[in-house]
Amino acid sequence: MVKVKIDGFEIEVEPGSTILQAARKIGGDIVPPAMCYYSSLKGSGGKCRTCLVKVAKSSEKDPRPMPKLVASCSTPVQDGMEVENITNPGVLEARKAVVEFLLINHPLDCPVCDQAGECKLQDLAFEHGSSLTRYEEERRTFDKVDIGPYIQLHMNRCILCYRCVYTADQFTDGRVHGVLNRGDAAEIGTYIENSIENDMSGNMIDVCPVGALTDKTFRFKSRVWFLNPMDAHRDCDCCSGKATVWMFGNEIYRVTARKDEYGEVAEFICNTCRFEKKDTADWVIEGPRHIERTSVISQNHYEKTAGNVPGTMQNN
Repeated sequence: MVKVKIDGFEIEVEPGSTILQAARKIGGDIVPPAMCYYSSLKGSGGKCRTCLVKVAKSSEKDPRPMPKLVASCSTPVQDGMEVENITNPGVLEARKAVVEFLLINHPLDCPVCDQAGECKLQDLAFEHGSSLTRYEEERRTFDKVDIGPYIQLHMNRCILCYRCVYTADQFTDGRVHGVLNRGDAAEIGTYIENSIENDMSGNMIDVCPVGALTDKTFRFKSRVWFLNPMDAHRDCDCCSGKATVWMFGNEIYRVTARKDEYGEVAEFICNTCRFEKKDTADWVIEGPRHIERTSVISQNHYEKTAGNVPGTMQNN
């Protein structure tokens, strides 16, 4: 085990752990934000630069500070390392600059975006963004492309985190989409329209940190804060069958995989569970899913009772 200190909090972690992983073990506000890193996706991280931190002490053997800010998602910890995140003004200024770059081409779609209310870029913009923009040029735009029957691609909102590419690479039988072109012309797409039909392709929606990939079956149906997310499960031959069903009354509006406090999916679900099972009779409703009080989704205080939902399992 190696000891690392982050913003004054000391913790022991496994050798080879990254600064971000160590910070997540401590938890709280000292955890750097991450828009591209995903713990279950190999190769993810190091692209969005929102998780930059200052290493004030490299290790016990080499106490010199690292000369530049480093990406916490890809920098391994060393024994005796000391890291500064929210306690360092330079880190906060750099994060503010990164958020400004991410928002340069991002459209003001929040009022109509299905990701609103659970968007990591919204959280970043609220915490580190500016109320005004210094950008005077035209925003980058892309032609609409139909990539499949279930997933809606909004390339204008994409921040090129590559999560959807890694998901298709590692959790589906064959990836048919990727990053096309280079520079400011780079975009997520397929050479053949309507080609994303893999049974696990819907998981690309869950890993997307912004509203670039959304559920066509849920498109413009409701805002997430009007819905009650319930833990539910069903017998499925293709996946674990454990999901979160988003309900309005006794009607299921959408189905997603279960996410942890950092918005990451532990068990991916198949397209059958996600898109085709929208009847309460298809699911065993376990009860309300815990949502952080800081989230706008928790405004209805639905955790007080499981309610009279058909098939609900009563919690003791």
